[in-house]
Amino acid sequence: MESNRQKKIAGVLQNDLANVLQSMLRESGQLGIIISVSKVKVTTDLSIAKVYASVFPSEKAENITAELNEIKSKIKHRIAQLTKHQLRKMPDLHFYNDDSLEYIDKIEQAVKGKENPIQNPDILPKRKKT
Repeated sequence: MESNRQKKIAGVLQNDLANVLQSMLRESGQLGIIISVSKVKVTTDLSIAKVYASVFPSEKAENITAELNEIKSKIKHRIAQLTKHQLRKMPDLHFYNDDSLEYIDKIEQAVKGKENPIQNPDILPKRKKT
């Protein structure tokens, strides 16, 4: 269970990371890509922050996540400058791809597919009566 301190640090990091990542995208000239920080989890000793980022379009998600992990020292420095009055020590950042929205979309597509068992109950196998 997360302590209040962990939750507060995660909230501060999530907000600042979202702003920094969007500005870094604009500075690099990459258009048509959106990064949102969906979740930040901080370890109990406050030394590591796991950052879950959603990337749109999802085809570029793996490449963007790999790039973020390569330049995480630069990102950490920019975040440390923003949070220097709020945090004593900046946690190390580890970026992960958050594909939960893509997973939800696949479930919705399966439900909205051609064979809808609600409209055509003959699709489902009949139950055996015991």
